[in-house]
Amino acid sequence: MYCIMNSHNSQSIELSSNKRFLIDALRATSTRLEDTDAKYQWGHMGQCNAGHLIQTVTGMSSFEIVESIDFQLDEWSEHATDYCSYTGSKVDDIFITMQRYGLSHSDIVKLENLSDKAILDNLNGGFRHLRRNVKEDVVEYMRSFADLLENS
Repeated sequence: MYCIMNSHNSQSIELSSNKRFLIDALRATSTRLEDTDAKYQWGHMGQCNAGHLIQTVTGMSSFEIVESIDFQLDEWSEHATDYCSYTGSKVDDIFITMQRYGLSHSDIVKLENLSDKAILDNLNGGFRHLRRNVKEDVVEYMRSFADLLENS
């Protein structure tokens, strides 16, 4: 169970720890995606941009992620829009976990579409548009995201 402790100092430590976890998860996910054996499919809930990060953060397999959404292979952006916390569905647990580490519904949608302007501005070589269904572009985006978090 996640809760922020009452003292300001404990809250700062908790938030800092969560931020470090997310940075490490983004880097680990980007490294895993570079492996030629990594299964990547933008249209697959467990093997897409958000799906790969969710695997890293939760320890769930691609199959378990898809199972958690009752095999409804929609886009994460649709699940984020439909999400309502505490309905008891397994997908709620995924969103709650991602929120714990600082990712909002909007962040998940932007990750799926590689569309956060601040992250794109932070790319090595400067701003450019990335293709959401190209594994190499996902790797660049996640690394830029980690760098941005680390420097903020």
